[in-house]
Parts: sequence; structure tokens; C-alpha cells
Amino acid sequence: MMKTLWMLPVAAMASALAWAAPGAAAYRIDPDHTFPSFEADHMGVSVWRGKFNKSAGNVTFERAAGLGTVDVTVDLNSVDFGHDKLNAWAAGPDFFDTAKFGNAHYVGKLAHFVNGTPTELDGELTLHGVTHPLKLKINAFNCILHPMLKRELCGADAYGVFQRDQYGLDAGKAWGFKMDVTLRIQVEAVKEP
Repeated sequence: MMKTLWMLPVAAMASALAWAAPGAAAYRIDPDHTFPSFEADHMGVSVWRGKFNKSAGNVTFERAAGLGTVDVTVDLNSVDFGHDKLNAWAAGPDFFDTAKFGNAHYVGKLAHFVNGTPTELDGELTLHGVTHPLKLKINAFNCILHPMLKRELCGADAYGVFQRDQYGLDAGKAWGFKMDVTLRIQVEAVKEP
């Protein structure tokens, strides 16, 4: 049964966001409100969806200058398809091989600011020991005063698509599985005191 599930779309970025720019405010990703999720083909008959439950990072952002960077680290052992056996398989040697490659890492710069708001993230994803460029589109980005912490909270909704076989994650390819993975990230980061 696991053989039919080995497509594992995952790939993902999942990582700990850290935005950094000279003179920019520093933010720390809120791990309880940040979840990289993914979608991938399963034999052409359905789409598997999952998420990573553990990510961490820091962010810097300077709206006036239109600057910011991101550095994200995702714990691949936290993969969650809502299916325990599939989670264990994905973390195992036939896919993520978390004993060797425990984390995914994304580093990038906020880009294409419109009215002080970034609309893209230009960066690189390192997954399974392989690094490739990966651009993410930012669908939404907003900063508010956190009602309980009384500090600025910034959040974003971003997405992108990559080919998992480019990272050596080609399980199911011989069976006709599509290799594209859609990555969706909801992220919230709190300004450092």
C-alpha cells in the first residue's frame, strides 16, 4: 500500500522564515501560526495534501526602503498527511531520508514592492541536499499591532510550484506520477522587542 502512496508531493519549503535587511526591523516566526503546506499528484487520480507542523525562523522588513529577507527552516520529520503510515514513509529512507536530510531550508529576498508591500519572494530552496532557485508569489501581506503581545505582527500568504524530481525526490515517477508540487505557506512573524 505504501508503494501506491510513495508519490509524496511534499517538498516544501518548509523552513524557518527569517527576513533580514540592513536597518530593517527584526521579526521571529510564530511556530504556532506558521504552516508550510503542499499539494501533489497521486497517480493522476487524486491530489495528496499535507503540511509541516514544525518550522522556525526570523524575519527583517523595512517597508519604506522596500527591503526584506527570509530564512526559513522546516523540520521534515513533522510532515503530516493526516495518515500516520504515510508520514513515517515520507520521513524514511525512501523519500525525505530525514536521518540524512532532516530539514528543508529556504532563503530569499522580498521583492516587487507595490505601495510598500512585497508581492514576491525571490529565493532558493534546499531540499534533500539539493538547492535550486524558487520564486514565491505573495498573495497577501499585512502588518498589525498584535492585540495581546502589543508588538507588531506581520503575516503573509505565499505560494509557488516546483518539480520535486529536481531535488532527487522522484518516487512514483516511473508510474506516471506528476512531479510538480504546489507549495502554500501561511506565515506570521512577531516583531522582536
